[in-house]
Amino acid sequence: MEKIGVVTVTYNSSDVIDEFLEDLFKQKFSNFLLYVVDNASTDNSLEKINKLKESRIKIIKNTINKGVANANNTGIASALKDNCSHVLLLNNDVEFSDDLFDILLNSISSKKYSLVSPKINFFDNKDVIWYAGGVFNKYNGFLPTHIGLNYKDEVDFNEKATTEYASTCCLLIKKEVFEDVGLMDEKYFVYFDDTDFLYRVFKDKRHKLLYNPSATLFHKVGSLSKSFMKKQNNKTYRSDFFLSQNIKNHIYFLRKIGGPFAFVFSLFLFFKNNARFLLSTRIKLNLSTFILINKAYLAGWRL
Repeated sequence: MEKIGVVTVTYNSSDVIDEFLEDLFKQKFSNFLLYVVDNASTDNSLEKINKLKESRIKIIKNTINKGVANANNTGIASALKDNCSHVLLLNNDVEFSDDLFDILLNSISSKKYSLVSPKINFFDNKDVIWYAGGVFNKYNGFLPTHIGLNYKDEVDFNEKATTEYASTCCLLIKKEVFEDVGLMDEKYFVYFDDTDFLYRVFKDKRHKLLYNPSATLFHKVGSLSKSFMKKQNNKTYRSDFFLSQNIKNHIYFLRKIGGPFAFVFSLFLFFKNNARFLLSTRIKLNLSTFILINKAYLAGWRL
């Protein structure tokens, strides 16, 4: 019998958790367990969850923030231990219809696909696409590109298709994928954990990923990740945390891929990162940011 283990990671998620839980427990497909892995929240996220008195919720509370990859692995391992046939990695800064689980599960009931992701649109601009499939771009250091990003949600993006990459914002995965490819790499505290996992699936070739636009999910992009920071003059900059994690993790990701091209691209990133520091209006032009960027680059070689 099919059973879904829904894994969501909370970290001060109080502002979004109510709507997430409401949509979750309205699902027509009811044979699921929700694994809430909390990374040491300091707000009332868990209080709100506990108030539901819902038997399908299992809370795993970390005393320190162990990062997204570690938290997802904890939830995945718990779901597999409880004999879930599928794991749904699902952000809690999302809203969705009551047939999401049914659509995703029916998409991979055959042997052709082992993973499926829906169309994902911006929550604040619901007719604009955030994700409609994804591909790995070798000439951008194997970074994934979201198909349809910032395009109007029109007929061009309404066909099911085999694709290479999906964000773990919403991704349903058969248990056999983890048996064959492994779990998330916990050296990624945040960012690149999904890139690394989906790249391993893509290269492994035993499992295929389906993009299914029959289901649409709305993502409150950036509401929890703090990718940007605001300055007093209302100018928006990349946060130090975002810069540090992305630069470090990209180098580590390339090292794992290996080969001459990945090595050369890793060296190229030293110059690219410093050029962006000088030229980008989204990066603070000061000494501390310059030091942070280059420390993060070196840290990627040491991971």
